[in-house]
Amino acid sequence: MSKSQHVLVTGAGGDIGSAIVQHFLDEGATITAVDIKSEGEILKRYSPADHGRIKAASLDLCDQAAVTKLITSGAPLDCVIGNAGVGGTAAFVDIDPTFWQNTLDVNLTANFILGQVAAKHFIKNKTAGRIVFTGSWVGSVPWPEITAYTVSKAGLEMLAKQMARELAVHGIRVNVVAPGIVRAGLAGELLKTDPVYTKRAGKVVPLGEFQTATQVADVVGFLCSTAGDYITGTVLLADGGCSLFQFDSDINTK
Repeated sequence: MSKSQHVLVTGAGGDIGSAIVQHFLDEGATITAVDIKSEGEILKRYSPADHGRIKAASLDLCDQAAVTKLITSGAPLDCVIGNAGVGGTAAFVDIDPTFWQNTLDVNLTANFILGQVAAKHFIKNKTAGRIVFTGSWVGSVPWPEITAYTVSKAGLEMLAKQMARELAVHGIRVNVVAPGIVRAGLAGELLKTDPVYTKRAGKVVPLGEFQTATQVADVVGFLCSTAGDYITGTVLLADGGCSLFQFDSDINTK
């Protein structure tokens, strides 16, 4: 990646988002760091020495006008990372429609808005830009009591494929990184607060350890590097083998 690159990262006030921002900072990029949190809360995730290369922006990613203003009024972008997301647990029969809608709004619709605005920006500037969304291994594998989340991530995968199909003519690459169970962010919070989730999660990682936010960031960085030049419309599964089918006998022998 060129040191002159400008990268926009959403969810930059969270664990995985800040790891992604740090990855690009380490490579010499300038960053637009976006979150629903305040600009001060975003910046405190990063070293003061790096603040000169970070533009913090507090906004609602479902607000198309705000997203458009942010992207069109700033310096030209090279990479856009749609990483913001929400989660939560509820049995299917207990899902509140408001919770369902909010999950889809933040995890899917906001990324549609971000992706569309970013695509127009790249096309206008004749930039062969990169768009990467943070999906999840459960975008294609059902997991108990997170239906709203899994459906939103499944939709995100098809959104990226549709975008990749139509935007390739402009040289724009669109991909999804699908992490496994990360000991950070949304999963990290569930590991701390939900004993049922923790018990399940502890049995399904063949590699035997939970993922780190830095490991997720490294995969995002790969897709935005020259190594990812010939990759578009792909869901890059980086889940430690979580999605591999396991028999009870496999689990019981551990």
